[in-house]
Amino acid sequence: MAAGTYTLVVERTASDAVEVGALGAVSLPVGWYAYVGSAFGPGGFSRVDRHREVASGERDVRHWHVDYLLGDPATRLDAAVKTADVDAECAIAARIDGERVAAFGASDCGCESHLVYREKRDLLVESVERAHRDAREQRD
Repeated sequence: MAAGTYTLVVERTASDAVEVGALGAVSLPVGWYAYVGSAFGPGGFSRVDRHREVASGERDVRHWHVDYLLGDPATRLDAAVKTADVDAECAIAARIDGERVAAFGASDCGCESHLVYREKRDLLVESVERAHRDAREQRD
């Protein structure tokens, strides 16, 4: 099973706060978000499939901050960008241009956040793809 670093691109269609486990209520405006995670466990990138199941309502278990975001009815999973065999979760998160959502997805590292907000999808996706491309080039 392939493993690596991934970024989920999600859309928020309402500006409601989302209850995110120990973070509490997190205010998330309408717009686009990029969540960066790693998939180096036994299932590798099957973690992305698990995230899709949470987003579609097929799975209700909440383990990670992103589960609370994906499980909210005002959130839609749009795309997943994957980079195999690269352990660059923090580096990719830092390279994505946008506004960081404080402490989101970064409870096990020293990063400010692993969730980035942009109002426009195209600008966010360009930044995500560039960050993954840079990580691949550094690997090679």
